[in-house]
Amino acid sequence: MFKKITTFLKGTDYTEQMSNGAQILDVRTPTEFREGHIKGSVNIPLDIISTKVSEIQKWDKTVILCCRSGMRSAQATGILKSHGVEALNGGGWASLQSKLPIK
Repeated sequence: MFKKITTFLKGTDYTEQMSNGAQILDVRTPTEFREGHIKGSVNIPLDIISTKVSEIQKWDKTVILCCRSGMRSAQATGILKSHGVEALNGGGWASLQSKLPIK
C-alpha cells in the first residue's frame, strides 16, 4: 500500500506501466509523428481517435497517450476513458520519452 501512495504522490510510474504491458499512443498528426516519436508507439491522430475506439479497446491494455505538449493527449485520454479504456495522459512525447526505459 505504501508503494501505491508513493507512486500517487510522485505521479505516474510510466516505467512500471510499460513493464506491465502498457501501449503508448501518440495522437499527433502523421507528419508530426514522422518527425520523431517514441519507439514502439502507435500513431492515431486525435481527429480520428473516436473512430478507432473499438480497435483500441481490443488491445486490452493500459494506454499511455502523448502528443506535442499534452493538450491533445488530455483530450484523447478523456475520450478513451469515457469508453472504458484504462488511459493515462503522458503529456508531451519528448518529456514522456525521458521517463521511459525505451530510448
